[in-house]
Amino acid sequence: MQIFGVDIGGSGIKGAPVDLDKGDLAQERCKVLTPRPATPDAVADGVKEVVGHFGWTGPVGVTFPGVVTDGTTIRSAANVDKSWVDTDARVLLGDRLGGLPVTVVNDADAAGVAEMHFGAGKGRRGTVILLTFGTGIGSAVFVDGVLVPNTELGHLELHGHEAEKRASSKAREDHDLTWEHWAHRVQKYLAHVEMLFSPELFVIGGGVSRKSEKFLHHIQGIKAEIVPAQLQNNAGIVGAAMRAATGI
Repeated sequence: MQIFGVDIGGSGIKGAPVDLDKGDLAQERCKVLTPRPATPDAVADGVKEVVGHFGWTGPVGVTFPGVVTDGTTIRSAANVDKSWVDTDARVLLGDRLGGLPVTVVNDADAAGVAEMHFGAGKGRRGTVILLTFGTGIGSAVFVDGVLVPNTELGHLELHGHEAEKRASSKAREDHDLTWEHWAHRVQKYLAHVEMLFSPELFVIGGGVSRKSEKFLHHIQGIKAEIVPAQLQNNAGIVGAAMRAATGI
């Protein structure tokens, strides 16, 4: 079974048909740059371009980098235009896609669902936290495999700063940090999250998951196991498709 997944990020909008039996992309993904400013209309045009690239005519799952309630309404927009807040994203995107059925889900929640079903969290009980490091820091918290939605732990305050302003992948690039220096920031952040939630497992997602050998060994003193996401930066696309197909 194939369903289309789209992952809206602060820097790019990417998507592809997903093989839900394998938990992997059925075709090579299409990616366009996230527009600036990332207004609802402009981003919807980007989603339309990605979906149209494949001539897709079925259901579409879409991730969003912020709080999403009831699979439709946007409640926060840290890394896209603030005009997204209170937007009915399901209606907006469905209209832009010519009436295709659309399901909207928080981006990290989607990635987490995919990793729990097909990747690094498969079969794991207890508290598992997936953290995506990209333009910001997204989070997905699971207790015995059940998602606690819209946690947004990237906005925790750490040493007087919003954590994602110090430890996101964008922060590493903006401040030209070495992988080791950045890893020490991530370590402090993980220690803070661990103090609050005591997870058994951290799954590190986002684009940096492809380069885990550059930084994971520098992270010390964390009691929880730390592993890279197995689906890497495609986890959001897969999770979006899963949500559209089953409502998981």
